[in-house]
Amino acid sequence: MQLLNPTESTCLNFDFITPLAAIGVALPRFPARLEIRNQTMPSHQNVLGGPLRGCSADPVTGFYREGSCRTGPEDPGCHAVCAEMTEEFLEFSEEQGNDLSTPHPEYGFPGLKPGDRWCICAARWQEAFDAGMAPPVVLSATHEAALEFAALEDLQAHACG
Repeated sequence: MQLLNPTESTCLNFDFITPLAAIGVALPRFPARLEIRNQTMPSHQNVLGGPLRGCSADPVTGFYREGSCRTGPEDPGCHAVCAEMTEEFLEFSEEQGNDLSTPHPEYGFPGLKPGDRWCICAARWQEAFDAGMAPPVVLSATHEAALEFAALEDLQAHACG
C-alpha cells in the first residue's frame, strides 16, 4: 500500500494494496462532465515543479474523483500519474489483476478505453514502464508524489499533451 505523508508530500511504501470496494469504501458519484482540465489545484505541485493541472473530467478521474491526480493520506495507491490509456496498457493492467476497461456503474466507474486520461497508481506506471508497456503521461497533471516511484526522465520520455 502507498500512503502520502501530508507533511512531506512523499508516498510511504507498504507491502500490500487494499481495493477500496473490498473494504466497503463507497466512492462519491460526480456529474459526468466537470470543467477540470488545465485548472490549477492549489498547493499541489506537478512533476515539473509547477502547479498541478486537471487530468480528466470525462471520465472524472482521481482518487478523490475531482478530475486531478491529487493524492493524500487517504489514497493507498498513490494515484499520482495522469496517463493517457492505450490498448496495450489496459491489457497489461488487466493481466496484473486491475481491469480498467470493464464498467462498474455501482461504483460510478465508466470503464476506460484507449485515449481516456486517468490517474493511475505511480507504482503501476513504473511496473508498466519496466515491462515496456507504459502509457503516455501528461506531465503538468502528474503529481510530484509520482517521483517516489518513477524517474522524471522516464516520465518525460513518455510525455504527451
